[in-house]
Amino acid sequence: MTTASEKTTGKVLMDIKAIRQKVFETVAESKTRLTPGELEKGLCQKFAADKRVLKTAIRELVADGELAYTYNFGCSFLEKSFNKPTRISKRIVLKSPGMLYRPESDDIVIEIQQGASFGSGDHPTTRLAVRGIENILSRKEFFRKGIYVKALDIGTGSGILAIVSVSLGVQTALGIDIDPCARAEARKNVKLNNLENRIEILDRNVEKIDKKFLLITANLRYPTLKRLCSRISEITEKAGSVIVSGIKSGEVSDLLHIFAEKHFRCVWEEFEKDWAGLVFVR
Repeated sequence: MTTASEKTTGKVLMDIKAIRQKVFETVAESKTRLTPGELEKGLCQKFAADKRVLKTAIRELVADGELAYTYNFGCSFLEKSFNKPTRISKRIVLKSPGMLYRPESDDIVIEIQQGASFGSGDHPTTRLAVRGIENILSRKEFFRKGIYVKALDIGTGSGILAIVSVSLGVQTALGIDIDPCARAEARKNVKLNNLENRIEILDRNVEKIDKKFLLITANLRYPTLKRLCSRISEITEKAGSVIVSGIKSGEVSDLLHIFAEKHFRCVWEEFEKDWAGLVFVR
């Protein structure tokens, strides 16, 4: 026979489980970073959650590595944790060196060393770009018989997009970045994944690129993408693909028009937290 005490305990446990899910979803889906106070206040108002249960749920999510505290200008925030193997697309799983992960049959596990450069998977623009690459490279028509595919990653940062491209079947890739810190980190990540013979990282401005590519990736902000559109068109092979990210949802319409003027057709788009990723085919 269940006692009143056991019933109460069971209810609290169910409350904690439900609140854990709500806490995680709220943090993961928020378009802005949330302080612990903002998170607690919002959930208390929305779900009439008990503060003690809410604090317990947050504490457990941090202990389990689902959420993490970050700090900026003396203020603490709760954000989704990437200090564990993280799936960022259907096939791509990112992890730090030394982390254990048992891959599923179709997984591609990429090691990325946390550093100062963007692109380690903790930002929606990185995930959108990776999903765009996976989408276009999963199409049978992309790898036409006898065609050697070389990719270009503009503003390579951590090198993740070049690494993903090669890991998904592109023969070789070139990552360019004018930031020496980014180049150093990208080379380390390329080496971590044993791809030194297939990926080259150079200090090069895209205006000085004199070759054409079947695949181009660019996780850059809208003004830069707008400025580089003509140059990207010039170095894209006929029937080649361009994956862009780093743009806000409200900028998509204008960017679609700009690329359409250069004879690009959008074949894929996805949104996350007010960010957008697009795949164009020329």
